[in-house]
Amino acid sequence: MAEPIRIANCSGFFGDRLSGAREMVEGGPIDVLTGDWLAELTMLILSRIRAKQPGGGFASTFVTQMEQVMGTCVDRGIKVVSNAGGLDPAGCADALDDVAGRLGLSPVIAYVDGDDLMPRLDELASSGSLEPFVDGGDLGEIGRSLTANAYLGCWGIVEALQRGADIVVTGRVTDAAVTCGPAAWHHGWARHDWDALAGAVVAGHVIECSAQATGGNYSFFTEVDGIERLGFPWAEVAADGSAVIGKHDDTGGEVSIGTVTSQLLYEIGGPRYLGPDVTARFDTIRLEQVGVDRVQISGTVGEPPPPTLKVAMNELGGHRNTIAVALTGLDIEAKAAAAQAAFWRACPYEPADFAAISSRVIRTDRDDPDSNEAATAQWRLTVKDPDERKVGRAFSNAMIETALASIPGFYGLSGGPSAASPFGVYRPARVAAELVPQYVHVGGVTVQVESAVDGSGYREDERPGDPPPAAGAADTGETETVSRPLGAVIGARSGDKGGDANLGVFARSAEAYEWMAGFLTAERLQSLLPETAELAVDRHLLPNLWSINFVVHDLLEEGVAASTRIDGQAKSLGEWLRARVVEVPAALL
Repeated sequence: MAEPIRIANCSGFFGDRLSGAREMVEGGPIDVLTGDWLAELTMLILSRIRAKQPGGGFASTFVTQMEQVMGTCVDRGIKVVSNAGGLDPAGCADALDDVAGRLGLSPVIAYVDGDDLMPRLDELASSGSLEPFVDGGDLGEIGRSLTANAYLGCWGIVEALQRGADIVVTGRVTDAAVTCGPAAWHHGWARHDWDALAGAVVAGHVIECSAQATGGNYSFFTEVDGIERLGFPWAEVAADGSAVIGKHDDTGGEVSIGTVTSQLLYEIGGPRYLGPDVTARFDTIRLEQVGVDRVQISGTVGEPPPPTLKVAMNELGGHRNTIAVALTGLDIEAKAAAAQAAFWRACPYEPADFAAISSRVIRTDRDDPDSNEAATAQWRLTVKDPDERKVGRAFSNAMIETALASIPGFYGLSGGPSAASPFGVYRPARVAAELVPQYVHVGGVTVQVESAVDGSGYREDERPGDPPPAAGAADTGETETVSRPLGAVIGARSGDKGGDANLGVFARSAEAYEWMAGFLTAERLQSLLPETAELAVDRHLLPNLWSINFVVHDLLEEGVAASTRIDGQAKSLGEWLRARVVEVPAALL
């Protein structure tokens, strides 16, 4: 049986700190360096970069980081696996080869592709092989698609490593695949080693967002030492798929059951976490603090994956523009009404002329304000339309024209007149795995790796609903309560899932979980967060993690790139919930 393999992360998104790779390579012993550069939005960003700069369809920051650490990785035998290839894995591999040449190095560089479905999109759609990801979904206008990439699994990475690759670059693979691949290669797992694969997927899910596993975006951040410069995490994956999550010594942050639980809840749905290689049962995970900054993850049960791959499609949705006007002092609502009336009188278009409008009065003002900022609310208007001219200067100029003929204290919060900006619409889809093989390019040879696996025994996720709460979980009203923010008892982590938002909440004791499970129903969530009241909300209990995960459907409209919310990625949704004041059992405080 092979020793555990230590897989480190150095990036959680396209824009993470450039020193991450060097910190992980030089800060302590590791076997594999990984990084996640891709998100649903990133693929759209890369498509825009490539349109302006041919050959720019990959994450250039990864190449910069590799220039810093390639020599050390080669000397120490550290493998590198990254999805930074984006829309152009071959181009990324070529750029790495150029770096190696300049440094006088000769690592074996492989790349994995096959995820890009754009050349086949019309054929797949017309034949019915491409379907909306959820029933009732919409594939949109295929001709407007800018990107269409299937989420591949780990077996192309495994093949590349088996063929001697030192550096493996992929296109769109799942975030966890860059961890699961090296673990499966090192331990010699077979495709049906469901539990081991599921354990590695869970480990990969924990570390893929870099410092979010070590105290970043953590509700109880005031308890974390070194928050100003958090270290990045690693996962030491054992032969049975269990893992220890840790970080290099003498780096900021912490690895605790709290930080790991928080990240486990990030961007998930129900208890079954679907992937191209395995379905990981999040309701079977066990966590144990086994040392300072060391948390063991064990017990994860794996099941066969679905027969389809998720496809991330982005299309050009049109153009958008936003104006924001300060509303200061008294008569906020009346000022908002007057500012809107003046704007629409000046605008050459009527509200009905635009494809979509979002108009909001955002009350950030306070009574008896002791600062100018505390006296200020805002009226925020966003318009969308296919016609770029309609939402461009003709729209934004109308606000400027009213500056001296509008409400008292008028000033703009969105700058001067601005041109329209394009926005993308995210269209999740699915395609049969057997139609999307992976292609591994290494040493001048191309090898095809099938994405499909015998998934007999695959089960759909349970319908949203709750198992009976644990005894004592119901809010009986018999316990003494005090009014406190919900965050005095629970932590939260939230984020985007296409047009939906995920909001995970977790308790830090069995007693707090029992109360939370009875108190925080989907209906209660909607009453506490009124913006969700008219939306469908699913609730999933995860008693083993003392957690509940909510999925709020359509909160982000057509996805992050199109959302008109100030927080278009729902990153702060959980902290808003924690700020709501409720009656909390005094014993829990």
